[in-house]
Amino acid sequence: MRRMTVVRLVAVVGVLALVAAACGGTKKKTTTTGANKAATLAAAPGFDPAAKTIHLGVITPLTGPVAVIGNPLTAGTETWFKYVNSKGGIAGKYQVILDKEDSQYKPDVSVQAYNKIKGNDVLIAQLLGTPPTKATLPLLQADNVVAAPASLDSDWVRQKNLLPVGGPYQIQMINAADYALKDLNGKGKTMCSMIQDDAYGHAGQAGVDFAAKEFGFAVKTTAKFTAPAADLTAQIQQLKTNSCEIVFLVATPSDTGTAMKTAAQLQFVPQWIGQSPTYAVALSKSALAPYLQAHFLLAGEGTEWGDTSVKGMKDMIDRVNQFAPGQQPDPYFTFGYYQAWAVTQVLEEAVKLGDLSRQGILNAMDKVGELTFDGLTGNYKYGPAATREPPRESTIFKIDPAKPGGLGKVKYNFTTDAASKFKFTG
Repeated sequence: MRRMTVVRLVAVVGVLALVAAACGGTKKKTTTTGANKAATLAAAPGFDPAAKTIHLGVITPLTGPVAVIGNPLTAGTETWFKYVNSKGGIAGKYQVILDKEDSQYKPDVSVQAYNKIKGNDVLIAQLLGTPPTKATLPLLQADNVVAAPASLDSDWVRQKNLLPVGGPYQIQMINAADYALKDLNGKGKTMCSMIQDDAYGHAGQAGVDFAAKEFGFAVKTTAKFTAPAADLTAQIQQLKTNSCEIVFLVATPSDTGTAMKTAAQLQFVPQWIGQSPTYAVALSKSALAPYLQAHFLLAGEGTEWGDTSVKGMKDMIDRVNQFAPGQQPDPYFTFGYYQAWAVTQVLEEAVKLGDLSRQGILNAMDKVGELTFDGLTGNYKYGPAATREPPRESTIFKIDPAKPGGLGKVKYNFTTDAASKFKFTG
């Protein structure tokens, strides 16, 4: 009898121990893995864990003269996320939905668009243009929201609420100046510039001015214009009167067309070197193509369309064939594609950290490390904004109507000592 009582007592103690464990009665601390965090992410603006959807904003010119950039760039963004969604979505489980707004490339319209969608999106995956980005940035900071600027101004490098990619405009112009001096025998030639008179134009001019100090040349004159420009005769005459032989151009494509047409009419034939947004594919198919082939070079990023020796380009072409078979070659499509890739890398880091809130996105940018693009553009070292390091490589392209997209690479993915010295202050 006594033996039976002891056995029963032991059994009862064992059951109580199991109940205590089930109720959390033990003092042992459990750890939550990244995978478990991803499975229990809290809802946040733009993120619905029940529906497994992530909304991202796009604020870009879909109409107006700069739509020639905004539309193909947005097509690149859409194609990348179609590919991501076909693989299950962000982190293999969250489908991306894009909320698009037309900015018309106007700062005030961009601000209105941001205020319309900010409460419904995890972040802004594309915000096109330097003036619209500058106008929207104070709101991003106040709301703790991140935006990916489709603009390469060096001011973005040190801004924690911005998610930039690519080599900044200043770097493009520094490398372009080096190319002009060494590869175009530019030493001793008259150097000038022509710029859109706003923040975008001033960014390019800052690169030219920095190069002038580093390389020891003078910028004889700078012709400025207000965009969009109906007539650039005075500016072209200014450059011609100053006997400019190499001209660094900062414009958007419609104004580039006006400038090149006017220069051809006035028989002004310097070597033009344009910053990356000066070009659009339509220029290589226009009546201006012969003039551009003879007198225009472009400072940009990455490689030419269809160069399958570059892994990132090969993969992009494969995905275009699958998800956007009607897409025509376009460098802005490529930018939109790899910008969306950058956004994806940050979002997947946020999922890994278990937080898709606005602060969670900012934390992910600090933790994500280096963003990589398989040669489509230079890799970008992330971390706290104060220590970010953008790529400093550029590619020089020539106008070649026989090439897809009208561009052929002349000097691929190079950098210079001067570019390495440029400081990003924000």
